[in-house]
This record gives sequence, structure tokens and C-alpha cells, in this order.
Amino acid sequence: MADVVQLLSQALGDVVSVDAHMLDAARYDKSGHAAPAAPLAVVTARSIDDVQATMRIATETGTAVVTRGAGTGLAGGAIAGAGEIVLSTLGMDRLLEVSVDDELAVVQPGIINAELNRQLEPHGLWFTPDPASRAISTVGGNIATNAGGLLCAKYGVTREAVLGLKVVLADGRLIELGHRTVKGVTGLDFTALMLGSEGTLGVIVEATVKVRRLVAGVVPTISATFATVDDAARASAVITASGLHPSIMELIGDSAMAAICAHLGIEHPGGSQLIIQTDGPGAEIEAETIAAIIASLGGAVELSIDAEDAARLFSIRRSAHAAISTLGTVLIEDVCVPRSALPAMFAAIHEIEQKYSITIPVVAHAADGNLHPNFVFQGDEVPQQIWSAADEMFLAALRLGGTLTGEHGIGILKKRWLRDELGDDQFDLQQKVKAVFDPLGILNPGKVF
Repeated sequence: MADVVQLLSQALGDVVSVDAHMLDAARYDKSGHAAPAAPLAVVTARSIDDVQATMRIATETGTAVVTRGAGTGLAGGAIAGAGEIVLSTLGMDRLLEVSVDDELAVVQPGIINAELNRQLEPHGLWFTPDPASRAISTVGGNIATNAGGLLCAKYGVTREAVLGLKVVLADGRLIELGHRTVKGVTGLDFTALMLGSEGTLGVIVEATVKVRRLVAGVVPTISATFATVDDAARASAVITASGLHPSIMELIGDSAMAAICAHLGIEHPGGSQLIIQTDGPGAEIEAETIAAIIASLGGAVELSIDAEDAARLFSIRRSAHAAISTLGTVLIEDVCVPRSALPAMFAAIHEIEQKYSITIPVVAHAADGNLHPNFVFQGDEVPQQIWSAADEMFLAALRLGGTLTGEHGIGILKKRWLRDELGDDQFDLQQKVKAVFDPLGILNPGKVF
């Protein structure tokens, strides 16, 4: 293993580090879980050439590589352990090109989501994927997990915003996928295959992404409080069934809201909360219609067009993970169900809470049926009771026509349920695809499958 580090250092120089602090940090992500031991080295790539050189050495020596961005993942998908090289793309953080006419941008993978939008704003453009971690997560990480976020019900997940990619394969070859054109159906869609692949098929080193014109006009924000989370879920289902298309509709369950308020030192309004935003032509009329629906269903509703009010409300929502993490170690989950099934999914979670005598704080992207149930426990090891409760929750989501993950990915935390969703035939086919791209099995081993 010392020879691997020596080879890396000879080829790449000071971008290779064996600093104990950096190695230890790479054991963790935001899931609260960690690899048992530290990796061999961290390579902070500055260029595609650095990535290619790293992968050539990894292939020659049969050494595992974990590609890592900002480490904000919530499924343990980018944590690295003993005998592994960490390939960090944080040093590749530039906006390379902006085309206003074609509404596209070319970016390196290490650019932070919010920083990309800061640089696009003078061009009158924005990148629509909006994960709650946008202030700290990288675009490369967004692509690797097919991240969603608050805006994806109206504007789509990361998949809808990627036109093409440059990817370094396990053996160091560079391939270019996709197009700069709006349309393109040449051959199999390997771009889509890379989206959500969690570093198991190749290393994303550049992305051509779709960007949109900034939305003009007033952006109304609605805050609604309901006595129970079931009432809030029913209201969100009614709103989506009505044909209205809010840009954001977030649901914060009562126990999650209590944790957030305690963490932020603000008064808990009681009950569960919906935070809704509309934009574009007709945004005010749409917001008034939604507010009327909420009032008819018994919700206490406030409507504002003040940007500071909106920022305050969404800062509350975006603090959910940090707040719940203060309660203990968190197994944060990420099921998604058809929007009409949202009330049934909350009912299933309530039954699981009662059966196992636990509290499961939940926040949800209600406009697209994506729930984040949080299983809180003490210590580093997940108790069997929590695994059993999570098992029932995942199977309930699948019974309702849902999926194990809407945006976080499988990583290490959900791989035990992957076959339940895919079935034997698809599971085996996916493993064979992985083997084609990574015949030595050196790309992010132990994750997903």
C-alpha cells in the first residue's frame, strides 16, 4: 500500500496528501456514519489529467477509489476506508462556459451549487436543481446522486438539467457523453446511466448543464399550520390533485418542527407546517387559490410576497437535518411515493412509530411525494429495532408504488433493500453493467450493490 501512495506522489506531487486530519475526514459524510478505518491517501485533483493519472495507478495496482465532493451525502455513498484512495474533485470548481443563447453552462464537478447560481445570476440565468444542501454541496455530487430538492416538483431533479458529461473510466480513459443540443438520441443514453450512479461507473470531471432564465415577477410564499401531520399531508395531496403547480411545497412534521424550533431557539407554533411558494405568470392568483384550499381544509394560513419572510421560512426548512442531528445519531431516509399516496405513507409511518415505541421526525418535499423520515438513536451502531422499523417503512413505500430513494441514493445505508425494489433480473443486470464499466471492481466498492 505504501507503494501506491509513492506512485501517486511521484505522478501527481503535492495534490496527494496523507495528512491524518484529511484522511479521517474522508471516513465520514453527513449521514452520521463512518468507515471503520482511514483511507490510504487523498488526491485533490486540479485537472482531468490528475484524475486520469490517479485512475491509471489505481487500475495498475488494483486499488479501490472513492470519488468525493463536499462530503454532504446522506447515504454513506462517498465515505472511504482502509486501503482506498480518496479522489476529491473539490479543486475542480470552475464555471468554464456560459451560453445565454443556448441556455447552457459547462462546469467542473467541484463547483458548489449555490456558487454556480451566484455566477450565473449576472447572465440572467440559474441552475434549477435545489437540494437543501445547496450552500455546501457540489454539482458533481448532485449529478452522482441525481439530487432533487425543494424545487424539483416544478423544475425537475438533476437528471432533467444535464445535457452531457465528461467521465474518466476506471482504467483512466476519458469519454464524452451526451450533447450540447436540446435533442439527441444517438446510441444508448450513457449520460442518464451516469446520473445517480454514485461513483460506481466512472469519475465525472465535467458537465454540460441546462440553465434557465431567471423567473421574473412576484414570488408569493404561503405558510400553513395544521393540527396533525396527516392533515398537512392530505392538504398537500389536494393541492397537487387540483392541477396547481407550486414551485415549492415543503411539509415539516410536528416532531421535526419541534426539533427545528429547539435548535434555532424560536417558538414552536404547534402542529405541522406546509411552506409553499409559487412563481412565474399568475403566481399571485395561484397562491391565493392554494391559500383558499388550505383554509377550507382547516389550516391556519399566511400569505406573503415579502422576500425576507420567504428567506426566513426556508432557512427553517433547510435547518431540519442539523436540528434533528442534535437529538442523536440519525439514519435519515429518503422514500418517495406517488403524490396521491402521501397521506397513506404518513399513516404507515405513524403505525411504525406506535409499533416500535419510537418517534420518527419527518420532513417532506410534499409537491413530489418525497419524504425524509429520520430514525434517531444513540451511539455508532444502528440498533436492530431501528433496522426493523426502517425495513417496514421501506416495504410500505414499495407497496404504495414508491421507491427506496428519491434523491439521496443507495450508498451503504439502503443496499440491503435494493433487490426488493429492482427484482432479481434487474438487480443482476445492473451488476453486469457495473462490471462492464469497472471490471476490477475498484470504483466505490461496497456501495449500492
